[in-house]
Amino acid sequence: MKNLLTILLLTFCVSVSAQTTRKYSNEFMNIGVDAAALGMSNAVTAFSHDVNSGYWNPAGLVHIEDKQLALMHSSYFANIANYDYAAFAMPIDNNSAIGISLIRFAVDDILNTTQLIDDDGNINYDRISLFSTADYGVTFSYARKLPFEGLNYGINAKVIRRVIGDFANSWGFGLDAAIQFETRNEWKFGIMARDITTTFNSWAIDEEEFATVQDAVEGQNQELPETTELTIPKLQFGIAKKFIYRYDFSILTEVDLNIRFEENNDLISTSIASITPSFGFEVGYIDMIYLRGGVGNFQNELQLDNSEKVSFQPSIGIGFKYNCIQVDYAFTDIGDQSVALYSNVFSLKIDFSCFR
Repeated sequence: MKNLLTILLLTFCVSVSAQTTRKYSNEFMNIGVDAAALGMSNAVTAFSHDVNSGYWNPAGLVHIEDKQLALMHSSYFANIANYDYAAFAMPIDNNSAIGISLIRFAVDDILNTTQLIDDDGNINYDRISLFSTADYGVTFSYARKLPFEGLNYGINAKVIRRVIGDFANSWGFGLDAAIQFETRNEWKFGIMARDITTTFNSWAIDEEEFATVQDAVEGQNQELPETTELTIPKLQFGIAKKFIYRYDFSILTEVDLNIRFEENNDLISTSIASITPSFGFEVGYIDMIYLRGGVGNFQNELQLDNSEKVSFQPSIGIGFKYNCIQVDYAFTDIGDQSVALYSNVFSLKIDFSCFR
């Protein structure tokens, strides 16, 4: 029990303590949505053109012709954590569109044993309670075509809500901005700037509840962690091209560069910024059956002999589309290329044009 309480305390401190700029604040918003995109290793910044564009590149929302709905579920860490996503988008007119999406990443039904032993030293299992630690992200998207042919822009306004049982909770706000451009020969380019103003989180900590964790673990008397977080901006650049082969087959390819303004283990890393590429492809047959694959998250990993080895994360996926309903599946974190466990991702997309 002491080990579990120690883990809980450390997790709490890591979650809410802040530096001048937190490098990993709100990372749940960077996991990704839509099994089709995850099967392509998230390399969809330039090509994204449906309801899921609210996440990947809001400028792509201008391509939808009717209302669309998307749903996704996946589990992480051997089904301990659940990641759920829902999105809705619709055109306003021929030149603009709006969308809204919700992400929830949570571990539910965690045992709170801080009150297991009463003041007299008696163990009472009725004093055990359950709590959840959950992160929520709500995104409001707007996209519009610009007077220049093939050029579109989009913006996101994000509201972040994070809850750690009765111990602490926070509210956060941020903005994204993006553009897409398509040439006459159908090359597509995309830029997505996340958290352009930095995303600010303000935490409220219940000092009495936090004290119960400190008191339950012998020798743990830490001061309350700081209550503010700032998420630094990120940039994604993408270039994509779709080829048609003998009318029935299509091949979509895209290459993205993901830029973070920090020094880390990315493939290219400097004191100013770090860059890692991702590549994805999709082979389609009669616009009904899809096979996807990709590779990304290239990292320079330090080995035990102080040498460096480049690791990467491959992904694969399949999809099936019938009329206006599309079901997709992705299998990520494959093999020994990642410290994470295997993840199975399922998503559903519905285009309401079929129900007119």
